[in-house]
Amino acid sequence: MDSRIPDVIAALVGLGRTDPDLEGVAVADGPEVSDTAAMDWLVIGFDGDPTGDFEAAQSIAEFAGLSTRREEQFQVTVAAISNRGDTDVVAARARAYEIGGRVVAWLQASPTLGLSELEAGVAATRLVQDQTDQGASARLLLTVAGRGWI
Repeated sequence: MDSRIPDVIAALVGLGRTDPDLEGVAVADGPEVSDTAAMDWLVIGFDGDPTGDFEAAQSIAEFAGLSTRREEQFQVTVAAISNRGDTDVVAARARAYEIGGRVVAWLQASPTLGLSELEAGVAATRLVQDQTDQGASARLLLTVAGRGWI
């Protein structure tokens, strides 16, 4: 089955891993097993909830006219996560938005992500905050939505 989703995820991961503004942020391709002590994360293709359903993306494709080509509309989940060892949820939230802002900046600079016949942008966000005995955390969920030809 053809889909643009693998290319979109790979492009976003590549941008995250080479972005100098994300120094110190662990960039993950989906739910990776890691022994890193990073407090800040950018996770492409996962909402960062280890108790969730692990959905990475979704799409709908329709044939275009009488040809064999299809236009695919897609959504990829991205999580910008900031954990703190203290109870400062304001700082955790601000950092999550700063990390997520990098994704917005990439897509504003290049809505194609360097891929042919594709356009994408951040279509929606959702904020999840928590306080535990480990400290405050904020998880900004971004929906990278777009369309491409397959």
